[in-house]
Amino acid sequence: MLKIAPLTSQEIEKLDWQKVDNLMPVIVQHAISGTVLMMGYMNREALNVTLDSGRVTFFSRTKQRLWTKGESSGHFLELSEIYPDCDNDTLLILAHPIGPTCHKGTESCFGPAQTEWSFLYQLEQILASRKNASPDSSYTARLYASGTKRIAQKVGEEGVETALAATVNDREELTNEAADLLYHLLVLLQDQNLDLSCIIRQLQKRHSVKDNKSPSAEE
Repeated sequence: MLKIAPLTSQEIEKLDWQKVDNLMPVIVQHAISGTVLMMGYMNREALNVTLDSGRVTFFSRTKQRLWTKGESSGHFLELSEIYPDCDNDTLLILAHPIGPTCHKGTESCFGPAQTEWSFLYQLEQILASRKNASPDSSYTARLYASGTKRIAQKVGEEGVETALAATVNDREELTNEAADLLYHLLVLLQDQNLDLSCIIRQLQKRHSVKDNKSPSAEE
């Protein structure tokens, strides 16, 4: 689900355009994986177009005009959230990329940079791509072909093995079993047309409810 959290009118009024000679540095980050995708510049018009269209638009210093990322390639950056920094002279944009961001065909303009969390997102995308693949092509494809009941059974088995590894304080085995459990859980979620974002939102919702409870409500 695409979450849109644009700048408020008050935040827009506070932006210090004069400090940056009317070209605001903009960092674009993947809204789910957290990968830094690219950096560009916006003038006031580019920011307005971005907010109105929902597609990240920059001011190109080389072309001297507005430039919507993906206007020729189709690899747009769909706006999710946008935040000013503490000095109101730089913007952070969270976006959902449609295809690779870099003109060289890579996800990020910053080359192979990848965090452990972004790898988890990439793994989820790989698992999703194998849902309808031939069972002969991979273990994951065979697992999907075996059906929900078998996938769920594997999650249960790996959960028990993970718990057992913890009870005997075997850190190496616990690491291995936890990896197996997480992998099979991701497959199960994909089988049910869910992903980690759904689970994270549920955890955030629970956390928010807990934080908003009065002391008496927790008793």
